[in-house]
Amino acid sequence: MKDRLLSLPTPCYVVDEGKLKENLKILKDVKEQAGCKILLAQKAFSMFSLYPLIGQYLDGTTASGLFEARLGHEHMGKETHVFAAAYDPRDFDDIVKICGHIVFNSFSQWEKYKDAALSCGVSCGIRINPEHSTQDHAIYDPCAPGSRLGVTRAAFREDLLSGIEGLHFHTLCEQNSDALIETLSAVEEKFGEFLGRMKWVNFGGGHHITREDYDRDALICAVRRFKEKYGVQVYLEPGEAVALNAGYLVTAVLDVVHNGIDIALLDASAACHMPDVIEMPYRPPLYKSGKAGEKAHTYRLAGATCLAGDIIGDYSFDSPLSEGDRLIFEDMAIYSMVKNNTFNGMCLPSIAVLRENGETELVKSFGYEDFKMRLS
Repeated sequence: MKDRLLSLPTPCYVVDEGKLKENLKILKDVKEQAGCKILLAQKAFSMFSLYPLIGQYLDGTTASGLFEARLGHEHMGKETHVFAAAYDPRDFDDIVKICGHIVFNSFSQWEKYKDAALSCGVSCGIRINPEHSTQDHAIYDPCAPGSRLGVTRAAFREDLLSGIEGLHFHTLCEQNSDALIETLSAVEEKFGEFLGRMKWVNFGGGHHITREDYDRDALICAVRRFKEKYGVQVYLEPGEAVALNAGYLVTAVLDVVHNGIDIALLDASAACHMPDVIEMPYRPPLYKSGKAGEKAHTYRLAGATCLAGDIIGDYSFDSPLSEGDRLIFEDMAIYSMVKNNTFNGMCLPSIAVLRENGETELVKSFGYEDFKMRLS
């Protein structure tokens, strides 16, 4: 079925409707067995034309600010949650009109906005920092020393809890349930005395629930235990798990050059269209290819921008690459469309859906005006 994508205009993001549904069914089963609610974290995946489908399985959306909140409110229309490290006062009047749950990053933000939030009937929460790291990527670790995210136990203000109905923590990144269970122990150790006073606790995101090796039974048991012990509603807000392995980026070879290694220049760019390749760093899987040296012909795949480091990675193929050849990068739905940019005047990739019947539907294309209007 993936071979049908080779006829699409390039570059093009494609979301696999069938695979997306598989992920959503897993998430729905988890939330029903655990008795929790699951929200789409839009920071990872915001293809709103698919929100009606996602809303059939999940309980709503979570946002990082006004624009994401509006997107979830307007296009899914279920629960709308928001957390921001700091709220812009110009946005807050609109936020309280559309968000049923608002999480504050500090007690100073809570004191500043609580009257406006409570007068609109919003359920308010505080983000906590259990100061317990379970990962090695400092850039993605909210528990790293000096983190600006969440209130530590030393800074927690019991005297300001009146009106607070929930606690929120987010400490994981692409991790299994063992990391959550470890984190829950730290949360209970530091903040256990306050948990029974809450209506809800949000376990944040970073749970790779739909990954093949994820221990979903352990997650379900952990959520059930926590709910029973503290009498709270539990929320999970995965982003990646919703669209994990459910997207592709179709690209074409523009040229092949040689400098110690064969280099294929593509109309897709790591810097512009798959920035996690550079930030993580991350090597995306490529359809019908192998690791460097695994097959007969090895190429370094790179973007055509002026950035020297615009390199996707080294891959091998059964046959030589030549201008016009199409390639399909996999797992390109998450943190791709939401983070892309037009550096160097690169065109944004088109967006398409691979329907369950095998047909492709082009949802949106971009051009010069989309580049131009971002600049002035």
